Amino acid sequence: MPDHPTYEQLAGLPAYSVQPVPIAFEDNNGQLNVRHYLGIGSEGLDESLVDLGIAHNWPIKEGLACLAAQHVVTYLHELHTGDRMSVRVRLLGRSERALHALVFVLDDTHQRVATVFEEIGLCVRLDPRGTEPWPREVAEAIDARVAEHAALDWPAVTSGTLTLR
Repeated sequence: MPDHPTYEQLAGLPAYSVQPVPIAFEDNNGQLNVRHYLGIGSEGLDESLVDLGIAHNWPIKEGLACLAAQHVVTYLHELHTGDRMSVRVRLLGRSERALHALVFVLDDTHQRVATVFEEIGLCVRLDPRGTEPWPREVAEAIDARVAEHAALDWPAVTSGTLTLR
């Protein structure tokens, strides 16, 4: 298994989707059900894109959406009901119509990384449906964030299976 960044390294990034694990997300073992890790991480990724020009109302306002095309998920530690969790995001790159990100779901109660997922997201026009180049302002904001994240002092460990096209 690759060496993922530590909790301490990730804690310096902005926190998104900060919340306790709700009892409604619990499985029969008293843990966060596996289906919710991706949802919480995706919610955090969405929040991280707002200040780049991809607002929650982007589909209504612009007719555009950022939709996930691929994920690679790695579960490192379980989260339990009541544990505090948060999401951290590192943008890795952008192509004309896609972005590449690492999303980390942190267990803030025990100060450890619970889950890592790597994502390729696409800029999609909703009607007619199809990929579309990022609007210029959004592309520039993504590029600036990618450059900021490239300067972090810890490596971006990826699966090696997802690439921008």
